[in-house]
Amino acid sequence: MCSELPIGVFDSGVGGLTVAKEIMSQLPKESVLYFGDTARVPYGNKSEETVIAYSRQIARFLCSCNVKAIVIACNTASAFALETLAGELPVPVIGVVKPGAKTAARITKSKRIGVIATNGTIRSGLYERYLKSISPDIRVFGQACPLFVPLAEEGLCNDPVTREMATRYLAPLLHEQIDTLVLGCTHYPLLTDVIGSVAGPSVTLVNPAYETAKELRALLTERDLLRTSDTPSIHRFFVSDGEEQFRRFANSILPCELEEADVNRKVFS
Repeated sequence: MCSELPIGVFDSGVGGLTVAKEIMSQLPKESVLYFGDTARVPYGNKSEETVIAYSRQIARFLCSCNVKAIVIACNTASAFALETLAGELPVPVIGVVKPGAKTAARITKSKRIGVIATNGTIRSGLYERYLKSISPDIRVFGQACPLFVPLAEEGLCNDPVTREMATRYLAPLLHEQIDTLVLGCTHYPLLTDVIGSVAGPSVTLVNPAYETAKELRALLTERDLLRTSDTPSIHRFFVSDGEEQFRRFANSILPCELEEADVNRKVFS
């Protein structure tokens, strides 16, 4: 497989752009091909079967674009579809759950870890199962935070409403005296300041987007797929609907200017 090929990244919408941002930052020579399933967002309230079906469609599209690896930049899709895609696709596949969980297990001192995520990710129990497979004595406390996603997408990252919701969502976890908190949704790193302030200095935040980019580097290095060319990287973005809204959000967080995103509905076929 050619190391010059792009890395495929997909998410249910725009949250996975935080993962794309980390890949661009940590692997600046790599090209990224991103697909946001903005027509069918959110995935967090959909069944496992539906999420797997959507993920297969998108992965098929990315493979048709000749990517060398696929990053599932969605916690819900990582929870439900990672094993299926990894077993079916001709390219390596990684998700965002395991990298964040491994870091949380390594840094916790009290073995009391909080996970905030969508309803689907919390319901899947994947973080808890994976953390306990690393260390059976770890206790995991999950909390669904469904309003964080629309607040982040509306740009209300430091709004009093966001702080109020963070206080409500985190209260049960802080009551359990967690010392580590996994931001188990790709939107949540955009709310790091508010979440960190509410959680307090005794709680360490884990950003799976950052950890996933680190794991991707290790994977590409192991398979001799790191891009070494000095020619500029080329990033391409596809969405299934709402190109203009996606472009505005992307330009608020990405290190490069996105002039357009292609609307591609071939994944539905």
